[in-house]
Amino acid sequence: MRTPDLDQLDLAILSCLQNDARTIAEVIGSKVGLSAAAVQRRIKRLREAGVIEKEIAVLSPAALGLDMTFVVMVEMERESMAVLDGFRAQVLADDCVQQCYYVTGTADFVLVVTCPDMAAFETFARRTFFDNPNVRHFTTSVAMDRVKVGLTLPLS
Repeated sequence: MRTPDLDQLDLAILSCLQNDARTIAEVIGSKVGLSAAAVQRRIKRLREAGVIEKEIAVLSPAALGLDMTFVVMVEMERESMAVLDGFRAQVLADDCVQQCYYVTGTADFVLVVTCPDMAAFETFARRTFFDNPNVRHFTTSVAMDRVKVGLTLPLS
């Protein structure tokens, strides 16, 4: 996918949207100096170009009883494409996995996992790591505080 040329108005619109995707075009237009129709055309172009991937609601884990977050470093037994693709498919299908990164270094994957408690994480670990013969080793850190959580990107 080719990234479209983004001007300062596009970046200003994206800044408004990534802070609150429910902001209406009239409000964005007044902030960036465009008509609502011009803002809507630009947003449509940004969606079609794949710059805006998804518009979602950010939920509070604590309000939903998901009080624990874990950062897990996973080392695979071997780095064949079939093994890597199989693990990717497994974590994509698991709602406990909030984020997954294929990384360089000693680990092959870094996962951010949310569970209601340690018992639920143990169940997750059994099915994801212990029951998977392609997982050589994993190391888990328990998050003590959510200092910063988000997907906003620097647009300056």
